[in-house]
Amino acid sequence: MTSTERANERLAWLRRTLGDDRLTLESASSDASFRSYWRTRHDGRSWIVMDSPPALEDPAPWLAIGRRLADAGLHVPAVHEADLAQGFLLIEDLGTRTYLPELNEGSVEQLYGAALDALLRIQTRMGTTDLAHYDRAFLARELAILPEWFLGRHLGVTPDDDELETLEEAFGVLLDSALAQPTVFVHRDFHSRNLLVIDDDTPLASPGIIDFQGALAGPIAYDLASLLRDCYIAWPRERVEAWVEAYRERLHGAGLIDDEVDTATFLRWFDLIGLQRHLKVLGIFCRLAYRDGKRGYLADLPRVSDYVIDIAGSYPELQPMADLLARHVGDRDLTTHPVPA
Repeated sequence: MTSTERANERLAWLRRTLGDDRLTLESASSDASFRSYWRTRHDGRSWIVMDSPPALEDPAPWLAIGRRLADAGLHVPAVHEADLAQGFLLIEDLGTRTYLPELNEGSVEQLYGAALDALLRIQTRMGTTDLAHYDRAFLARELAILPEWFLGRHLGVTPDDDELETLEEAFGVLLDSALAQPTVFVHRDFHSRNLLVIDDDTPLASPGIIDFQGALAGPIAYDLASLLRDCYIAWPRERVEAWVEAYRERLHGAGLIDDEVDTATFLRWFDLIGLQRHLKVLGIFCRLAYRDGKRGYLADLPRVSDYVIDIAGSYPELQPMADLLARHVGDRDLTTHPVPA
């Protein structure tokens, strides 16, 4: 089906659903998947049509996880109508105020405070029944994206046997740390582009939470690292570590971690699961750029690369990987000098 045919089906479905042949659609946003979002107005209210082609992005997981989050008291888009066969959903419009452009020195404590409240609610109220597990094999598959797409495709580097061994040893450290953590509901993309500021007086006011369909049962520090070591905005390490410690104390108070998980242990969990995520992201951003034509993601590579080299370099067992990556990145402009196809 062509994009024009899909657009015609989407608009026809919306008009039938709301009973108004005058309705139009404009692009609201797209994400790193094949899913897209479209905005319309009807009877003074704004709506979003989520277009999730079933053969490419089954909408059923989004619907199921959304129901569970809503039942736990989180603010996710309410669903007005769903056609899973065609992959069209008419959902609540949570607006356009994502956290990313709203974050600054004057707002960060309030915004992150609300996000951390929401995260604690997720981790204390959301069960992991029927969720796939973020197991060793899954984590390892994600890490394998780095050498193929970041080193190979973007930097034009074919790691030699010694370098592959260095990567494998580092990956093993990260996997062991991830699997040592308590298992909780993991959103997997709990960051500033998927959290929205919502101004109203309901108990579910803010943040709005989107892009949750990939949820898994996994490491307790994963979503915390997604938020506080965001791929799209960076904060000083001392400040991040203070937020991490404050959240560790809340987890302890909620009974999700025990007395043995002290400051150093939890910070290591946080750092290393953040590294696993960022190594994966380096590969994914390059794959999105080259395979899917979404070149905008290259703009965020320097921040993520800096995270990886800085944090890995602070752990002796990961220093060889930090040196390897620093050597190959060198003084390249990761945003503008991709290797030609």
